Amino acid sequence: MRRLFATVALTLPVCLYASGAFAEEEKRVPLKPIDVHAVKVAAAPVLDAAVVDGVWKTAPATEVKAQKGINFKDGQGNTTGTIQAAYDAKTIWLRVVYDDPTLSVRRMPYVKQADGSWKKLVDPDDKGGDNNKYYEDKTALIWNIDHSIFGFDEKFGCQASCHAGEPGKPYGNKYTEDEGELGDIWHMKYVRGGFNGQADNQYLDSTRFDAAKFPDAGRKSDASAAGNPGGYADIKLVEGKPEFMSKDAKPANKGGTYWLKAEDKVAFDDSKFVPGDEVSSILVAPFTGDRGVIKVSAKWAEGKWTIVFERPLTTASKFDVQFADLSKVYGFGIAFFDNAQVRHAQVREPLHLIFDK
Repeated sequence: MRRLFATVALTLPVCLYASGAFAEEEKRVPLKPIDVHAVKVAAAPVLDAAVVDGVWKTAPATEVKAQKGINFKDGQGNTTGTIQAAYDAKTIWLRVVYDDPTLSVRRMPYVKQADGSWKKLVDPDDKGGDNNKYYEDKTALIWNIDHSIFGFDEKFGCQASCHAGEPGKPYGNKYTEDEGELGDIWHMKYVRGGFNGQADNQYLDSTRFDAAKFPDAGRKSDASAAGNPGGYADIKLVEGKPEFMSKDAKPANKGGTYWLKAEDKVAFDDSKFVPGDEVSSILVAPFTGDRGVIKVSAKWAEGKWTIVFERPLTTASKFDVQFADLSKVYGFGIAFFDNAQVRHAQVREPLHLIFDK
């Protein structure tokens, strides 16, 4: 029997819904979905967020308002943006623009201390997966695969899979209510792939949170290529020092980067650094296999992020939304993260992608 949603005021932060009485949920006024129209193009747009001509001059720009995040310029965690979409016989593109006052890439670096030791910067207020001070900017879309997530398309958008107040995760967990409900996540994490032209292709299922077995609850990554996983991994401290550094030996805060490409890593040489220098704590390689099918161009300039997503209309993975029937409407949600691990500003309304002929 389906587990149903309880009443929670729509003005509360993200991760609103938990199981409960359907009669109470029905008392709320459903949010009106927002349509996003994809225009058909004869020539593929250039995958470059700096390009504003071509289809992006004429494609309808749907305005959205995202709410209840953290760190955005209005002090309330709100921001505004636009979404455009285009497609051809094989590919879909989405261009997302939104306000963000700062470029955030200082993701938990190691810092050399006055006594020569190394320490990772951490958010002192983080009570569990909730870093809002030393993180990165991100953007995430969730697609309702085969309309399987109950209430997603009609009323709740991605809030249908958010769950607050669970032990160990102060901002809640992400999972669908019932087995068989699946979402496709396009997750642009700038430090862990966005800078390199990729979004992390992930998915959402009904797995509940378990601190030891499933700390990310229903959120999972698509399969990587066998023998070549790619992706990202934490750089460990070995005998009190970071295990790797960039071969150019540039501190991240002095012309280097807050990510370390796998091909640039060398053994750490502590003599290259002085107190106050920062180095990356994350090792990054291109996503591979199903996990690597989403290309992006992401650029921040003058208080705005522009992100262009590119993906084949159809893929071989059951964990991807398949845009196989262009006469159908595809439900999705979108969220923006300003230097935040999970406290994102979200568009509350369900979004409907419509392919124009």
